[in-house]
Amino acid sequence: MSRGKIKQREKFTVEVERLDGEGRGVAHHEGKVVFIEGALPGELVTYERIRNKQNFEVGTTVAVERPCALRVEPKCPNFGIGPGNCGGCAMQHLEPRAQVAFKQQVLLDALWHIGKVRPEGLLPPIHGPYWHYRHRARLTVRNVAKKGGVLVGFHERSSSYVADMTECHILPQKISDLLVPMRELVAGLSICERMPQIEV
Repeated sequence: MSRGKIKQREKFTVEVERLDGEGRGVAHHEGKVVFIEGALPGELVTYERIRNKQNFEVGTTVAVERPCALRVEPKCPNFGIGPGNCGGCAMQHLEPRAQVAFKQQVLLDALWHIGKVRPEGLLPPIHGPYWHYRHRARLTVRNVAKKGGVLVGFHERSSSYVADMTECHILPQKISDLLVPMRELVAGLSICERMPQIEV
């Protein structure tokens, strides 16, 4: 069996056990760990294998055969797991309170695996609004003739390309409303080809 990237991608159906630190579903197939974009714990999913290494595989969900109760419809039209989708966030398909619990568990796991410490007690996690909470961001700027001009936004998932986004539900509303005007502003500048990013 060839290693590395797979030219003819195969599909397999597995049951997802948990999430990894990046929000990917973790399952096992043919004795190897599989990391699956877009899969949630307890789900039965069919995934397409996009990378096959000696000890693990990486795949993307192509069908959710049995969804878990915590799966929700993503609010943002830019969210997705395939090529061309925005990479600004990774878990909009997971119920917001479950996202908070997941992040708390990531912290607890890091405290143990790195520092070998466990807290004696846990307080309820503190969190703000579930949407429009990201007040700092680095938006990439790129003039893409094939997409009609200047793009301003996050990178596409697992890519150096810029997502073609006209709104964002994690940036403050006033910043989201400025995405299209920022495109137009940059397009009118003499240095638009040399402007790499905008910090907000």
